[in-house]
Amino acid sequence: MATIYYTATSLDGYLADPDDSLEWLFRVEREWTGDSGDGPPAVEPESASYEEFIAGVGALAMGATTYEWILKNHIAGGAEWPYSQPTWVFTHRELEVAPGADIHFVEGDVAPVHGEMTRVAADGNVWIVGGGELAGRFHDAGLLDEIVATIAPVTLGAGAPLLPRTISDPPMRLVSVQQAGPFIEARFAISRPSS
Repeated sequence: MATIYYTATSLDGYLADPDDSLEWLFRVEREWTGDSGDGPPAVEPESASYEEFIAGVGALAMGATTYEWILKNHIAGGAEWPYSQPTWVFTHRELEVAPGADIHFVEGDVAPVHGEMTRVAADGNVWIVGGGELAGRFHDAGLLDEIVATIAPVTLGAGAPLLPRTISDPPMRLVSVQQAGPFIEARFAISRPSS
C-alpha cells in the first residue's frame, strides 16, 4: 500500500491554467485521439497505466477545487461520478454531494484522515487526486510515498502549481519514465530524510 500523488501537469509544472481550466489538457488528448470533443471531458488522461493505477486504488483524497471542478465539468455535463472508491474531500466549505459518490467531507490535519483512508483502502493505494497544495500537506506530514506526473507537451506560464513545496534534501528517486500517448509519465519515489 502506498500514498500516491498521480496527476497530469504541463511541461512547466502547472495543473491548471490561471483560470483553473484544464482545457489545455483535453485539447492535447483530443488532438492525439482525433476526438471531436463531444460530451463531458475525461477526468484523467486515458492510458494503459491509468487503468492499471486506478485498479489498485482503495481510497481517494482531493481538495475542494478539484472536487468542484469534477462537479462542474463532469457531473453537470451528465456523466456519473467517475470513481467507485470512497473519496475524502478536504474543504472548509459546505459542498453538495455528487450523486452516487461515497464522499466524506473533512478539514484540518491530513494525518488522522490518512489513517482512516488507509484502513478503508485495506491493501489498496491511497490516491491524492489534487491539488498540489493538498499533496504538499501529505508530503509535509511524511505520508506521501510517490508522485506520478503525466507530463503534457504544453507550457502554461502560470496557474496552479504541480506541488508548491521544495523537495530537494534528499531528492526524489526516479523510478520509471514511459510514453503514454502524447504524454510522458514519470514516477518518483519520495526519499525520507535520514535520521
